[in-house]
Amino acid sequence: MLAVRGLRHAHPGAAPIDFPDFEAPQGAVVRLLGPSGSGKSTLLALLAGLLRVQQGQAQVAGCELAGLGPRQLDAWRARHLGFVPQRLHLAEGLTVAQNLALPDLAAGRAADRARIAQVCERLGLQALQARRPGALSLGQAQRVAVARAVLHRPQVILADEPTAHLDDATAQATLALLAEAAAGEGATLVVATHDRRVAEAWPHALAWSLREVAP
Repeated sequence: MLAVRGLRHAHPGAAPIDFPDFEAPQGAVVRLLGPSGSGKSTLLALLAGLLRVQQGQAQVAGCELAGLGPRQLDAWRARHLGFVPQRLHLAEGLTVAQNLALPDLAAGRAADRARIAQVCERLGLQALQARRPGALSLGQAQRVAVARAVLHRPQVILADEPTAHLDDATAQATLALLAEAAAGEGATLVVATHDRRVAEAWPHALAWSLREVAP
């Protein structure tokens, strides 16, 4: 499950952001809403353990993040979290298959080639595994980012404005891929967005609305 209570964060020199309390069961689809500057990306970073919890509680995938040290957070992310950033951060010098193997290799583990092949098949990437990111369309690159996020069967998938720069057809395909991938793993899916197309695609998703931050 996912639960936030009394969560507050302040970037250096900026006004603190107070995040509304929220709770979602495991497997839920959540739209994280709010205007630009309301703290959506900050909240995702807190839920991912990329920013330390300064005040309040953030329980993600059954773990209270405030109680974990840096190494514990790294291990927790590797086991339980998938992340789709706004900028996909694919290594240009590596093929699709190598990009998907990179997190394992960076952690000193052997890449799970069978799992990579399985995820590529599910997301229609079989024929693209030998291509480098520069030879992919935007929609194909999005699929690679989704594949990377679900590769290790995470309990939670976080996506930061995944449709912000996509045309309608590619946006719909990306949302369908995210929902299908999350459902296939039984993962909780949290998508930060102010795109009306997300609401249209997921009318029954839970809504988590952030307030505008005071200047």
